[in-house]
Amino acid sequence: MNYAKIKKCDVANGPGVRVSLFVSGCTHHCKNCFNKEAWDFNYGNCFNQQTEEEILEALKPDYIQGLSLLGGEPMEKANQEGLLPLVKKVKETYPNKSIWCYSGYTFDDQILTGKANDNEVTKELLDNIDYIVDGEFVDELKNPSLKFRGSSNQRIIDVKNSLKTGTVTLWENA
Repeated sequence: MNYAKIKKCDVANGPGVRVSLFVSGCTHHCKNCFNKEAWDFNYGNCFNQQTEEEILEALKPDYIQGLSLLGGEPMEKANQEGLLPLVKKVKETYPNKSIWCYSGYTFDDQILTGKANDNEVTKELLDNIDYIVDGEFVDELKNPSLKFRGSSNQRIIDVKNSLKTGTVTLWENA
């Protein structure tokens, strides 16, 4: 897995101050995507043990509320396999910090049904993600006033409650 960049002090992609990892590789190719260079799976740097340690260290301060995964597309199969060890380590090291994931796939129609990826890695990854912002960015529905989203079709989903109830539960602060 490659990544495009790491932001160690991000306030735009989830609540509070966060560390954000932008992975490389996306097949959605949304019109007017803000991160087109990250569509290429080979773009950027190789994610390795040193990168993981850098992220874990950046998460250390008390003022950091969590990790956000963006892209590219974190839910692409190749990226899921690279992200799983990281999110497990983050949850183990910082159990009170949240993990947010931004995906162009829709949670109920594509992720839960297996249309996006039908494998155990997806299920285990979801078990370690707290919130997912789902749906492709739609330029015609762009709305800069939305909290932590780019277009009005995107939802902020409480993953834990959604998995527990079997129905999509939206983030209560959306």
